[in-house]
Amino acid sequence: MIALSLAEIAEVVGGQTYDIPDPAVQVTGPVVRDSREVVPGSLFVAFVGERVDGHDFAAAVVEAGAAAVLASRPVGVPAIVVDDVQAALGALARHVVTRLGATLVALTGSAGKTSTKDLIAQVLQHRAPTVWTPGSLNNEIGLPLTALSATEETKFLVLEMGARGIGHIRYLTELTPPRIGLVLNVGTAHIGEFGGREQIAQAKGELVEALPTAEDGGTAVLNADDPLVRAMASRTKAKVLFFGESDEADVRAENVRLTDTGQPSFTLHTPSGCSDVTMRLYGEHHVSNALAAAAVAHELGMSAEEIATALSQAGSLSRWRMEVTERPDGVTIVNDAYNANPESMKAALRALAAMGRGRRTWAVLGKMAELGDEALAEHDAVGRLAVRLNVSKLVAVGGIEASWLQLGAYNEGSWGEESVHVSDAQAAVDLLRSELRPGDVVLVKASRSVGLESVAQALLETGAEGEVAAR
Repeated sequence: MIALSLAEIAEVVGGQTYDIPDPAVQVTGPVVRDSREVVPGSLFVAFVGERVDGHDFAAAVVEAGAAAVLASRPVGVPAIVVDDVQAALGALARHVVTRLGATLVALTGSAGKTSTKDLIAQVLQHRAPTVWTPGSLNNEIGLPLTALSATEETKFLVLEMGARGIGHIRYLTELTPPRIGLVLNVGTAHIGEFGGREQIAQAKGELVEALPTAEDGGTAVLNADDPLVRAMASRTKAKVLFFGESDEADVRAENVRLTDTGQPSFTLHTPSGCSDVTMRLYGEHHVSNALAAAAVAHELGMSAEEIATALSQAGSLSRWRMEVTERPDGVTIVNDAYNANPESMKAALRALAAMGRGRRTWAVLGKMAELGDEALAEHDAVGRLAVRLNVSKLVAVGGIEASWLQLGAYNEGSWGEESVHVSDAQAAVDLLRSELRPGDVVLVKASRSVGLESVAQALLETGAEGEVAAR
């Protein structure tokens, strides 16, 4: 974080100082909520969780070098005490981003947020120092913590914004007001919580409503291929820039194809010119993510050639998202187990089919959470798609939702041993260990709560001759 005195922080957050000998002492390290991340000069934020109370670690973090604790009660060590720690954290983030003057880029969408955020960050780094959301810490706590990690050198701040209801994104934009707002898509992720795609669109569109006017530099970057996103142009006074494969898109892709290894290649067209891109990521769905990143970069002054070069060099920065590893025995594991919704599940299956040309393919799939009344139909559709894509074997893992995956495959024509339902992750590992052979490609994907990354990790420790280390 930029250096601020404890007195200034207390004033910004409306707090009282306790046990602080010198209010002029500055916070020069990061603002953290995990006591293990404290370094000299840190500000430790003490949240009260369901199982852990951050206040209990106050003495230890000060001993480790923290300048003070942001707390909701006195803790016997230097502290700034406030009524609401979360609100205080947000107020501090707002103060810092306003003082910094960095260009703030915010993005949201039902699928692909984290992958696209990682692409934007890597592209913009070619232009100037950039800070971005780590992983998918995109809520009312993770977002201000990310903003507070910016320094005086930061020119671009790229923030992912998630929502589980109407008003969530509006709140996040009040903490960190963006100049550029990107909406990727409106899908069915969390549809059980929102109640329908129209409600999801209403929530995601809060981002473009929060942007400055075009005269003040505001730009809405919208997906021309998604009707619900394209319609958001009427909800903003900012300049509108469209991306997609549609002819009406300002930033678009032509000649889209996949390499023999399943990596997308295309010709990027921007208002400043065109250039060829071949990505290191896997799956055609990354074309849309790349175009979104290219549109943001174009708006920030990068040429088509600069953008294409950066996109071709970019990799995955976040774990368990189409993480491809080849074992020493020739089996390829695709760990995409961080999360799942109908759109991302179908995209991952198509990527598996492209990667597995001429090879046996395995789809180890589990529950997609928070789908409400759509759960049966969406799991059934994924099972059917696995069959239509000629996936060699579907391994459905878990309870009732897994049985719906297998039922979809069965109803699409998978009547033999092409699909199987197993009870848990260990059963899936046992099955795969006994049946995998060199050259096979295995996709592992489910919602985060299922924990199927354990399947991928177990398989990466197993080679043709027993226990080996993966490359």
